[in-house]
Amino acid sequence: MAEEAQGEAGAKKSSPILLIAGIVILTLVGAGGGWFLGGMIAPKSAEPAVEEKAEGEAKGGAEGIPHIATEANGVVLLEPITTNLAYPSDNWVRLEVALAFNGPPELPLAESVHQDIMAYLRTVSLQQIEGPRGFQYLRDDIQERAALRSQGKVARVMFRTFVIE
Repeated sequence: MAEEAQGEAGAKKSSPILLIAGIVILTLVGAGGGWFLGGMIAPKSAEPAVEEKAEGEAKGGAEGIPHIATEANGVVLLEPITTNLAYPSDNWVRLEVALAFNGPPELPLAESVHQDIMAYLRTVSLQQIEGPRGFQYLRDDIQERAALRSQGKVARVMFRTFVIE
């Protein structure tokens, strides 16, 4: 009986050590497998992409996806509009829009639309543009004003950013 008690005590002492060793081995196997799969899935290095971009710029322009907001595509990106609202006057709005023209873009007309949008934003109150419906009304109003100012030459006003502070 004494031998059985000593055998059980020895088994109890070695079981925590075996448990810790098992956890360490499983952790190392999991970390190694994650590292291996991560190396297979992730790109090898970001440095070749940076080098290719630098080479493309050195050759006379960045090769890749061209920007859609170009005059050749009939889209003019306007300067950001930053102004205060009518009420409360301590709230500011920053708006970046692009104009899509039906034909070739006219830069003086785009500047005129830009000034008209800024003048309109100064008459808007915060309560008018609250929520999704208010924002949709604002977009529709700006679209209508741009179409009227340009006599139908502006096909679409595209909102890029809209921030109220």
